[in-house]
Amino acid sequence: MQQLFLKFLYAVAAIRYPNYKGDLRYFVRDNWYARLYQIRFWGNDYLTKKPYKVIEFQGEFDQELRYVIPFAYWHHLNGTLKQTISCSNTKPFYFFSENHDERHSQRIWQKAYGNYNMPNMTHSPAFDYSKWTPVPFKTHYRNQQFVYEKPLLVIANKYNIEWDKPPVNFLSIDSLDRLISALKPTYQIVYNRPLTGQIVLDNSEIMDLGEHAWIRAKHPEVLLMNDLFDQNQSEVSNYNHLQLMVYANCDRFISMHGGTAALASHFGGINVILSHPGGGWEHAFNEYETIFPAFSGARILHARNVEEVFTFVEDNF
Repeated sequence: MQQLFLKFLYAVAAIRYPNYKGDLRYFVRDNWYARLYQIRFWGNDYLTKKPYKVIEFQGEFDQELRYVIPFAYWHHLNGTLKQTISCSNTKPFYFFSENHDERHSQRIWQKAYGNYNMPNMTHSPAFDYSKWTPVPFKTHYRNQQFVYEKPLLVIANKYNIEWDKPPVNFLSIDSLDRLISALKPTYQIVYNRPLTGQIVLDNSEIMDLGEHAWIRAKHPEVLLMNDLFDQNQSEVSNYNHLQLMVYANCDRFISMHGGTAALASHFGGINVILSHPGGGWEHAFNEYETIFPAFSGARILHARNVEEVFTFVEDNF
């Protein structure tokens, strides 16, 4: 029965969005089905309103930030959240959950497919915000520990395998040199690129860019998140906790396509996101103008190439 209904929804999506190619229609179909699936919980969510909801996720970090944690936070506010289950070192993201189980030691991106338990489950031309509430990370984690004479600016880089191909969305050492040289007189820059062992990986293998030693030598004024982690291990529970504390004190971000961009978008201010066309469906669904600003009211500036990153930074920072 489910498969027949999914085929019907796919046909409707083909009529509703005739310009979308096949893969995009599957995203539309799956989101429609996930939202209709929520009807069965109407009584629990709006009448009895007792803790019953167990939310488990083992998929990509990006999807967890977009769809899962705001869904869990809505249930927390609604009084219906019973338990959250996710991967290692995720408790700081679920600070509002009284019963959080870090059950999984690795992320498996395929686990998100066919998981219709959340009304927003994947990319979409429109999102359902009826059971989706922005999580107040900035308010909860704002602190006096990571306060400096200059305002903070976070450069959140990555250098990963993307879509089983070599890295696409990243800042090279030459690009970092140009940005840091221009910005360090005005900002206290924190450079963040987590290494293997600091975060739970999915299908995106972390590669060696070699920039950490270079930054220490060429730009010693820049604080490396890796060094901050080593220096503050008695104050933070894990690397994610540290990221949340530093980001909470920051209003200017430069981030990369994927979970890096999603995390930075949860903290308001301005976030310049490098996301090249041709990879990821955020472009096709215009998500940098829909769900990304909805995370926190952040101003999202979508750079389609590195030169646009420089232009946005020069004009807005």
